Amino acid sequence: MAEVMTVPLPDLGAERVFDRRSGHEQVVFCQDESSGLRAIIAIYSTALGPALGGTRFYPYPNEDAALTDVLRLSRAMAYKSAAAGLDLGGGKAVIIGDPARLKSESLLRAYGRFVESLGGRYVTACDIGTTAEDMDLVARESRHVTGRSRATGGAGDSSELTSYGVLQAMLAAAEHAWGEPNLAGRRVGVEGVGKVGGRLVGHLVEAGASVVLSDPNPVAVNAVLARYPQVEVVADEHVLRREDMDVYAPCALGGCLDETTVPELRAGIVCGGANNQLAADRVQKLLSDRGILYVPDYVANAGGLIQVADEIGGFQFDRAKARVAGIFDTTRAILSGAAAEGGTPAAAADRLAERRMSEIGALRLIHLTS
Repeated sequence: MAEVMTVPLPDLGAERVFDRRSGHEQVVFCQDESSGLRAIIAIYSTALGPALGGTRFYPYPNEDAALTDVLRLSRAMAYKSAAAGLDLGGGKAVIIGDPARLKSESLLRAYGRFVESLGGRYVTACDIGTTAEDMDLVARESRHVTGRSRATGGAGDSSELTSYGVLQAMLAAAEHAWGEPNLAGRRVGVEGVGKVGGRLVGHLVEAGASVVLSDPNPVAVNAVLARYPQVEVVADEHVLRREDMDVYAPCALGGCLDETTVPELRAGIVCGGANNQLAADRVQKLLSDRGILYVPDYVANAGGLIQVADEIGGFQFDRAKARVAGIFDTTRAILSGAAAEGGTPAAAADRLAERRMSEIGALRLIHLTS
């Protein structure tokens, strides 16, 4: 296996990394020709601890698109860890290609060797295109893997606590907007009913909400309808965003909120499980100007991160769930702070995360002797 790439630097995209001035500590390009592995690992910050973040296996159209995604996702992971109160930094990895065609034991183990080569600076887990069972294979080559299967003592599917955390954030937003943490009788639109969105529908039904959903995958939709036949299904996400609803919960891919979609929204709150929901920072103001309360995505969807982080010390579901319940208080504090300061919730969340990275990260300057 090729442990180090020796092609000229411009081919690696290294100049693009520096030109972006993204603030990342380290970006690693990984290739193993025999297995077909092409991966990028991005470490945004280790100020609070090892950079934890999942591995996304996705058929990016080109290397530049993969680089853009991993840089954005790894930064979000650092802020997510900090806002969640974890002693972990933020990182992310992407494997370029179609997992249905390229995924193999040799590729995942080759990837594991690259993770191991970073000496614990990066801890990986599963993400879109990878599973807990995939992480079991990666772990055969690296000690720095979490989000493993329950059969191996891991936390298993992190969507369980991700969706529970989104519910907690939504309840806090309801309290801020309507005076009580209650969704009974509220209409909630869920865009995307995969692992996280599907579980969120269940939580919402149990909370007494009326649910309307959209998803292009009929298998995912039918799986939800089999359990919750009372939910309403609309044709697509465009129709959903124009529905009268109290809460819009984006749970598919990111970038769903932009200059075109925000004017279409007919909801008082946006709170969902998708990463990077805002196509650009300026969308924060568009939401605010329309009087839509936005719960920052990395605050709402931190439950999965908390779940896999708990695995590092020996996973206990009840302990992890109790920590995820804390997303309610974190969301409440961020929304209250934003209201008091006259700013956006996204800006308030960023300040909370940056302050913690700065203050706690500075403790590492205290020299410890053995």
